[in-house]
Amino acid sequence: MLDSFFLVSIDYRDPAWIALAFLSGLLVRQINLPPMVGFLMAGFILHLLGAKNDPFLLAVADMGVTLLLFTIGLKLRINTLLRPEIWATTCVHMLATIGLGLAAVISLGWAGILIFRDLDFMGALIVAFALSFSSTVFAVKVLEERGSLMSRYGQVAIGILVIQDIAAVLMLAISAGKLPSPWAIALFALIPARHVLRLLMQYSGRKELLAVFGFSMAIGGAALFELVGMKGDLGALIVGVLLAPHVKAKQLSNILMNFKDVFLVCFFLTIGLTGLPTWDTAAAALILLVLVPLKTLLFVFLLIRFRMRARSAVLGGMVLGNYSEFGLIVSAIAIGAGWLSPDWLTVIALALTASLIISASVNVYADAIYSRSSRKLSVLEQSERLPGDEDIHLGGHRILIFGMGRVGRAAYDEMRTYVEERIIGIDLDEDQVQRSCANGRNTVLGDATNPEFWSRLITPNQEVEMVLLAMPHHNANLDAAKRMRERGYEGPIVATALFPDQEDELRENGIDEVFNIYAEAGSGAAARMHKYIKEPTDIE
Repeated sequence: MLDSFFLVSIDYRDPAWIALAFLSGLLVRQINLPPMVGFLMAGFILHLLGAKNDPFLLAVADMGVTLLLFTIGLKLRINTLLRPEIWATTCVHMLATIGLGLAAVISLGWAGILIFRDLDFMGALIVAFALSFSSTVFAVKVLEERGSLMSRYGQVAIGILVIQDIAAVLMLAISAGKLPSPWAIALFALIPARHVLRLLMQYSGRKELLAVFGFSMAIGGAALFELVGMKGDLGALIVGVLLAPHVKAKQLSNILMNFKDVFLVCFFLTIGLTGLPTWDTAAAALILLVLVPLKTLLFVFLLIRFRMRARSAVLGGMVLGNYSEFGLIVSAIAIGAGWLSPDWLTVIALALTASLIISASVNVYADAIYSRSSRKLSVLEQSERLPGDEDIHLGGHRILIFGMGRVGRAAYDEMRTYVEERIIGIDLDEDQVQRSCANGRNTVLGDATNPEFWSRLITPNQEVEMVLLAMPHHNANLDAAKRMRERGYEGPIVATALFPDQEDELRENGIDEVFNIYAEAGSGAAARMHKYIKEPTDIE
């Protein structure tokens, strides 16, 4: 797999194929759908025009999957995955979804309906397993657009996706269909070797050399596992996990993200190029869509039972209520192993595409959907809250700071002596909260963009004399200002902004003072420079 990537020559038609994928992705993006839907459609169009898979596309697609697994490993934090709302929800949901899917597929097969009638038990189990995953790419995109990637439900959703991905990788390893070499035991040497790898990562800088390091680790890890008879994708994931604790892991993941996304375009193209939809495959895909709302409702129910608030559970369930690109990878591996017929790759691809279209449409109205069902869902909420969902006492605090990033921390440290430590910070990033508390700052976990957050503030707003909105997302600052005013707070509100148009919008929505980070940083630098400039009288 890896050798062919370096030796293959690029066919002159491949750039045109990728350009068609871009145009298709651009078109579907105009109607707020993930570009991957367009990429899949481009593959079907190319097949209709007579195109076939070639070594270049297949090699780049393999590289995309390798990088995908490596970047997942870089984000993996074992301790966070051990929380019941993550691991227990994932395990129960996958088992229930696989059980429902297996029962449905076998029943359709017994009834002699469409291509279901040709499935044996192993094939039916693979199909049910492939449908149990949720789309990582789609979920991250939705969470980023909402500014909720670090929120409680966002972190839980990402944790669930990571555990699903681990299950997929284990399946990929099993699918190799051969026993590992006796030399596979030597792979345990990677555990002590992680210190050397992290040292190399430290000396790799922050730009192109770090990117080259990431590629070499992903490819090298995959090649090393292939060398001892194990699935290379598993090697990419494990090497990523070994590097995850390093401070540069997030930066490396961000650097590789764009490469991975481009390479995965070829993966989606190869799916479409495997075969055109027929009436049978299209009808089978539509039947499989019945499981999508069941998956969503099951996620919502389980998240509430594991002590999440109803709104967080609904938003998380809607983000996860779809089929996954990993389902395509699992199906492709199963077809290669002879467990499924090639038609099923087309069925899964069509079901994935349709599920993403439905999920994208539903997520646009997520808050409205929750509002209509909030009373019924609140009855299911547990009396005991998760850590970070407790009530927040503002009594005795004079200054309230939303967002404990660099600006929030600096403002906290500057103002704490003036108000005799009667100051409190709020942030939705759990790691940020822990770091702030460790450094002596009174900080609590909370997501100001979540309407339920405001019900946690149980003391009168009149005790707060000033509010600073220093969250990184402009819309979050706007929303928090509106919420504070709606709750009767009449004191001064100061907010941060990056651009002049944001300053105007903040002032129009009740903000008393706006701090432009870029402009004020320049003024601060000039103030530091001033003492080194000689006055005209000094020059004379």
